[in-house]
Amino acid sequence: MEVTFVTGTAGSGKSLLTAALKNWYVNRGEDAIAVNLDPGVVELPYEPDVDVRERVQLQDVMEDYGLGPNGALILAADLTATKLTEIQEEIDSFKTENVIVDTPGQTELFAFRESGEFIVREVKADSKVLLFLLDPLLANTPSNFLSLALLSASVGLRLNIPKITVLTKRDMARDDVKRISEWSKDSRAFEDALTATKDGEKYSLDSELFRSIRRLSLGADLYPVSSTTQEGIIALIGEMTRIARGGEEFTE
Repeated sequence: MEVTFVTGTAGSGKSLLTAALKNWYVNRGEDAIAVNLDPGVVELPYEPDVDVRERVQLQDVMEDYGLGPNGALILAADLTATKLTEIQEEIDSFKTENVIVDTPGQTELFAFRESGEFIVREVKADSKVLLFLLDPLLANTPSNFLSLALLSASVGLRLNIPKITVLTKRDMARDDVKRISEWSKDSRAFEDALTATKDGEKYSLDSELFRSIRRLSLGADLYPVSSTTQEGIIALIGEMTRIARGGEEFTE
């Protein structure tokens, strides 16, 4: 069983990509299920096969513990981890090969709390992969791109499983996607763009940070996708499958 954790900043398209990945598998006649781990989400663009809201409801946590939304989100994330055995049993009952896990909208609640690390570590699977979604509408300046690249690297280090960085909204922001993809591949292109917006000490810091990310292989190739048009989905699935197979090439 391959488990894919979909992470990223709020609004980056985690739920839409979860739906798109599940649909891709199903349309090819393969088994796949979608798991929702966000106890506070109101609506989803897919019908979750396993839904944490059946066990942990944000509104109930607020009322039961007298907490506001922020405190309740933190506690709900921790309560989710206590339900992992039940969640795992429900996942196993589907006897599927592909499990796509839609994580909470607030990345920090999943990636930087012990509960999220526990879930990723303890969930049973033959292979695991982490998708970190980059929103091109946020990453469209050199500094913002660098900040998100650092966040992606940090999340990958924290959760400690193979990671793929996905550039979403390919159909909505084609110019931004093209420019960001070039920055990720060409240090000179990024530094030229940075020069146009920064100078002095700030330029030196950002430039050195970017070089460090590349030197330490914390950055990775970006996979531009559109969850709406399915552009780029095959390439992304191919990389996910290559990781699951221990480096073997994916063929359709």
